[in-house]
Amino acid sequence: MSEDLETRLRRLEDRAAIGEVVIKYGLAVDRRDWSLFADCFTDPVDTDYSGLGSPAKEWERDAFVENIRVHLSGFTATQHISPNHLVAFDEQDPDRAICSSYMYAQHYLEGSPNGDFYLARGSYDNHMLRTEEGWRIQRIVQHVFWQEGNLTAVTESAARFAEA
Repeated sequence: MSEDLETRLRRLEDRAAIGEVVIKYGLAVDRRDWSLFADCFTDPVDTDYSGLGSPAKEWERDAFVENIRVHLSGFTATQHISPNHLVAFDEQDPDRAICSSYMYAQHYLEGSPNGDFYLARGSYDNHMLRTEEGWRIQRIVQHVFWQEGNLTAVTESAARFAEA
């Protein structure tokens, strides 16, 4: 097998592995599997959810996972869909890539006086790093294109979680 073919096969394997991490992110949140969710990230992890009002921040992975758990576990159900993955490899470093994808995040908060549904749509830029454990998200940037429904749902979810 030529080196060129080996490189091309490695890229295909890397694309599949990177896509699985990004899909696992949403699946883990929706299943409330916080160990699986943590497995998606490096430690530390940089986040930028400024499109929803949270400042960009570097977190210890466990603190980031706990923050997401607190804010999303009060929902009755969630569904995070991440289609259209476009992977761009760093030409200078084969252990780095950016996976851009769309975001469709549905949240159901049964019985909320402000409305049961909240939807956020946009995209993610997932800055990926190959680690000894496989590809992980080292930095995540969320771009919110539009929101609809109960815009206080995340705050309400966190309050419900705190009361439980």
